[in-house]
Amino acid sequence: MKRPAMAVLLCASLLAGCSATARLYPVQGPLSQQNPAPVFVGRMKAGLHSGNFNVVLDNGETGKGRWTLVPRPSGPANAAIPASPSTGTMASEWDLVYGQGFYVAHVLGSRQYARVEITGTRGSVLHAELYEPDNTEQQTLASIKGVAKDDKGNIYKIAF
Repeated sequence: MKRPAMAVLLCASLLAGCSATARLYPVQGPLSQQNPAPVFVGRMKAGLHSGNFNVVLDNGETGKGRWTLVPRPSGPANAAIPASPSTGTMASEWDLVYGQGFYVAHVLGSRQYARVEITGTRGSVLHAELYEPDNTEQQTLASIKGVAKDDKGNIYKIAF
């Protein structure tokens, strides 16, 4: 059985005593209107199927959460992908950041698809999703893509 590449890569990173650094770039909302727009830094530490995600938010607020892999849809391998993704996904954010149809074409049903809810020390809430293509030839942290949205109307692109 082949382990999801993201989980293996992140687990190896943790075993090496490392963590992945993520950058959150505001692409829509009040923060994206600032000049220059702020860039927030996060740290991702991994286990086999989940791990911690910490981030420094606006005005020095820190937040933390635990990412987990999203279960793949069950059913026959040739089953049709639902036309409208289930609630709780960030399909519209993926499409805003990476282009129309990106979520259905790339993220939905992927083996390397994770979600995290990050709660800040001052009450801010940030929802994020991460994805790594199944067909990446070289598994590197740079191939992981992500999106996030907060409770203040901001949408972010996440890059490693």
